[in-house]
Amino acid sequence: MAPRASWKGYLKLSLVSCPVRLYPATSAGERISFNQLHKTTHNRINMKPVDPELGLIERSDLVRGYEYEPKQYVIIEDTDLDAVRIESNHTLNIEAFVDEDSVDVIYQDAPYYLAPDGAMAEETFIVLREAMRRSAKVAIARLVLSSRERVVTIGARENGMFVCTLRNPNEVRGTAEYFGSIPVGEPDAEMLQLAEKLIEQKVTRFDPKNYEDRYEAALMEMIKEKLKGHKPIIAAAPERGNVINLMDALKASLSDAKPAAKSKTRTEPAAEKPAAAAAKPAPARAAKKKA
Repeated sequence: MAPRASWKGYLKLSLVSCPVRLYPATSAGERISFNQLHKTTHNRINMKPVDPELGLIERSDLVRGYEYEPKQYVIIEDTDLDAVRIESNHTLNIEAFVDEDSVDVIYQDAPYYLAPDGAMAEETFIVLREAMRRSAKVAIARLVLSSRERVVTIGARENGMFVCTLRNPNEVRGTAEYFGSIPVGEPDAEMLQLAEKLIEQKVTRFDPKNYEDRYEAALMEMIKEKLKGHKPIIAAAPERGNVINLMDALKASLSDAKPAAKSKTRTEPAAEKPAAAAAKPAPARAAKKKA
């Protein structure tokens, strides 16, 4: 069964256009989720709307309300929303092209795939895709998703195109409140050099398969044990090591560092190297005694 499109319309560049379909590029369906049950009956509870005056009410009696002043609402009907018609309802109109790295990652929101809608659209779609690929640019356009206009980027990806919705500038917080008190001065040159060497030893090619969700995996193991009737095994939190100064920590890390794994489907458990972990505290104790 073909995946269901989130949006259908036209991709338009000047006088050139072609019908396209937009699909979500990610899914949260495989994540572990929980339902709320009553603690005695274990029945799944139902969330029902409650009116302060009338008590329980039917969902069919609910309407949309916009709070324009505290506790003052204007009612928005379906016909009101239908009356708001703008071009981006059905058209991805490309307004500009920019360098991909010029779009700050903090503005990037939800990813989507864009594909041609039918064989008749393929030729135009391919021409636009390859033109963007060769120019190394991404397009800036707008479209309406979930009754809201979103600014998006569009770029070539494999045989199709990749669309990413962008956050509105008023949704992004400034950095001054969080970074304003952090000193700007240059760090110690020797410690900086040691840190750079430590980074060099751990450089590798990113492969998402090497970074599975360990909490999700542990959660599933716990659930499987519960289903078997076994008591879940709770892993102890790692103990904090002795406090040593930054220079000693960098030197110790650099001497212990190994090149990053090339390509493994799973990361190695940290518990498989007890000997190395036990041998390390000696320099820390010496440093602490000296201090």
